[in-house]
Amino acid sequence: MSAEPITQNYKSSVDDRELVWVPLSDGRKLAARIVLPKNASEDPVPVILEYLPYRRRDGTRARDEINMYWFAANGYAFVRLDISGTGDSDGLVEDEYVKREQDDGTEAINWLAAQDWCSGSVGMIGISWGGFNGLQIAARRPPALKAVISLCSTVDRYNDDVHFMGGCLLNDNMDWGSAFFTFGALPPDPKLVGDKKWKQMWKTRIDGLDLYPALWVEHQRRDAFWKHGSVQEDYDLIQCPVLAVSGWADGYPTAVFKLIENLNTPSKGIIGPWGHKYPNQGVPGPAIGFLQECKRWWDHWLKDIDTGVDKDPDMRLFLQDSKRPAPHFDTREGRWLGVPSWPSKSIKEDTYFFNGNRLSSIQNKTTINTQLTVSSPQTTGIHGGEWCAYGLGKVAPELPLDQREDDSGSLIFDGDPLLKAISIVGEGRVRLNISSDVPQALIAVRLNNIHPNGAVERISYGVLNLSHRESDENPDPLTPNKFYEVTVRLKGVAQVVPKGHQLRISVSTSYWPLIWPSPTPTVITIDPSRSTVSLPILHNEDNFHNTKFLPPEHATPLNMTVKKVGNESRTFTHKFDDLSTKFVVKRDDGSSIIDDIGTEISFTKEKVLSIKQDDPLSAAMEFNCTAHYKRDDWDARVETTTHASCDKTHFYLSGIIKAFSKGELFASRKFNKKIERDCI
Repeated sequence: MSAEPITQNYKSSVDDRELVWVPLSDGRKLAARIVLPKNASEDPVPVILEYLPYRRRDGTRARDEINMYWFAANGYAFVRLDISGTGDSDGLVEDEYVKREQDDGTEAINWLAAQDWCSGSVGMIGISWGGFNGLQIAARRPPALKAVISLCSTVDRYNDDVHFMGGCLLNDNMDWGSAFFTFGALPPDPKLVGDKKWKQMWKTRIDGLDLYPALWVEHQRRDAFWKHGSVQEDYDLIQCPVLAVSGWADGYPTAVFKLIENLNTPSKGIIGPWGHKYPNQGVPGPAIGFLQECKRWWDHWLKDIDTGVDKDPDMRLFLQDSKRPAPHFDTREGRWLGVPSWPSKSIKEDTYFFNGNRLSSIQNKTTINTQLTVSSPQTTGIHGGEWCAYGLGKVAPELPLDQREDDSGSLIFDGDPLLKAISIVGEGRVRLNISSDVPQALIAVRLNNIHPNGAVERISYGVLNLSHRESDENPDPLTPNKFYEVTVRLKGVAQVVPKGHQLRISVSTSYWPLIWPSPTPTVITIDPSRSTVSLPILHNEDNFHNTKFLPPEHATPLNMTVKKVGNESRTFTHKFDDLSTKFVVKRDDGSSIIDDIGTEISFTKEKVLSIKQDDPLSAAMEFNCTAHYKRDDWDARVETTTHASCDKTHFYLSGIIKAFSKGELFASRKFNKKIERDCI
């Protein structure tokens, strides 16, 4: 089990400024909460900035409480800043990662650095959105920004975020987009912006909404829309040190590899077993003393204290032990690898060959003319888990299940039982000589671990829209029955496969509910004699660092009064009469009162994905969200419903937003979008 965090009450040693207005040059003001050492005005300290759209006052407050107080007690001013149009900040949020957001962030950094309690040095930290914009603003080079800690982020907004993967449309595009559609319509707090102003701000936000999932689907190629904010377009723009962090159960480990490989500035990477979590609260465990690691980073780059972070290994990776597949783990067994330089000479690509329907480290020199075909049921992928495990630690499971059912709808290539254990560390690749009977098709490739008892554990996976085989910017439909050489990149991992276990490569023509299906059922043909697998295998640990982390610490948790306990469920339902499948995820956060501000908050979300086994055009999704805020005479509720479906040529997306004040309808809007399919 993960170590219980060491907590301490720091409130007597810090100054908590609940609302500080950060002025912008165009007259707008951004709302900030600032916690800093009590003597900061006499002895100025560096600033740590977290810049998010998730409501610092009543959204991220629980996490902020344990982090902000800890950093302030340890010599830093911590600033939680609401992005324009969110929380209590003026303006509109517009969309993800817009230029205006970066402009505002740069202005805010300049303003913070000039305060009498600031030493003039600023660092940015953030997970997910805050990890993204930390990198994006670093590329803008505000002089006061001296270092960044970026968690669960990306350098490629097109192919390494919730929207697309391998040129395939992720269903998370709709999932996250529906949540963002709700978040963009939330009201400011009347107690902070004023009773006369808050309703007008709320109405302006609702009037400024877009149906974000549709906006993103309108850009099905990697065009200028996605290149904006993708720092891989020019890594050299980032000139401050970067600590990149993610987890194997998270959707974003790729950015850690890319940043360490491509930045020309001091950079280090940490990837643990966690999902989409700060590592001091990491699940699956073990959680680590991440705040102490951050302090080492900030002390070195913001205070010029030699903490040795520049001598840390390039990569600290958690090497997971093999484990029987389960939908949730509280903790993963394994150990830390301190890889001194990355890429590592100790990790070499081992090639495996497809000999007929077998997988071998030795190529069969005998000419094999056998070609193998597969046409998967549309429900293949149902045991794949979530693209990104967000809520680990709650009731509903998110991790991949036993892969045997998905393998039954796939073309499989099994290796012999391993004569010795191997450690796969990094990102693998599968090269396939492949043809399709239709112009538009996709493939999903899974690297599996067959346990001696027959259980099949997914180690890694990748998907590829075959029209994007050469370019995401200029996709090219397939010529039916023509063979192509394609490469599928596998998600990074660090995992042991024990002696006696077998490797398996599984190939399918669908991977639902993770990705939207191709418009027609597909028959894929593979030539095994011209196909290979490259896996990064750790061959030795010469000069590796002995890597250990301190136990997690944080400040005393936020006091909350639970009025209703929440629950979460994740279910599949198969109907035999029409061979349809429904995937339903229900989330109910219950309701709780944040004691120090008196606000009662609640949030519910339901997503329903459906498809028929042999009909990709039956794919549909519906999302329902409700967010509710109550306090004394304040009662604000937002309800949204979004829906997506398709035919052979178009996607159809719709959305409804309803806002209520004290139970009465305050504002509403409807959206309907018809979007042409573009090689998807």
